[in-house]
Amino acid sequence: MFSVPLDHFTTNHIQLLKDEHPQLKKVILSTVKPENPELNQFLANNFEQFLELDHHTALPIRNLYETPETLGKDRLAAAIGANELFPNQNILVIDAGTAITYDLVSAENEFLGGNISPGLEMRFKALNHFTGKLPLVKSTDDFQKIGKNTNDAILAGVQNGLLYEVEQNIEFFGQQFQNLQVVMTGGDARFFDTKLKYPTFVHVNLTLIGLNRILEHNAKNN
Repeated sequence: MFSVPLDHFTTNHIQLLKDEHPQLKKVILSTVKPENPELNQFLANNFEQFLELDHHTALPIRNLYETPETLGKDRLAAAIGANELFPNQNILVIDAGTAITYDLVSAENEFLGGNISPGLEMRFKALNHFTGKLPLVKSTDDFQKIGKNTNDAILAGVQNGLLYEVEQNIEFFGQQFQNLQVVMTGGDARFFDTKLKYPTFVHVNLTLIGLNRILEHNAKNN
């Protein structure tokens, strides 16, 4: 498995990947951007199977979310990726990105829903944007429990606060679900990896694992 980060995705990029990896036969598209008919048509014409993920897509687990049309595709894919790695287990999936999400998958392979909270960078930016004098501070592994200047106070407040939040969520859901497996992903996952008092499994490609499983599930049932 590999990933290629791009600021702008075009049919030329897809053609390059296809030329480099001619064994690719199936493709899944997951995006929050407006539909691109040219891109969709290219994918449909150049692969044996093209699947665009939406709330109607068949899933390998049962989705119990009350509003599936509003459920973030990355949240759903990460949950399915975690279920692929830990089938038939109670799982708390923590995706630490722009927002930090907490999602639950039951041992019965059901997506139960979860919570959404501002991520690290969003919290730093909010303090800077919604106040008159507080500076914009960036995350660092070098921070204290108590800040003795304004920068350190922001670091201590934001980063310790989010660590406390994550630990409390793990503790709460661990009391509700037996043998809870905690899986973390997202751009800030490594920040939490060695700082939490609870054991976690970190996988940066969890969403990709989930998307691939959705694709394989639909290919198998077609």
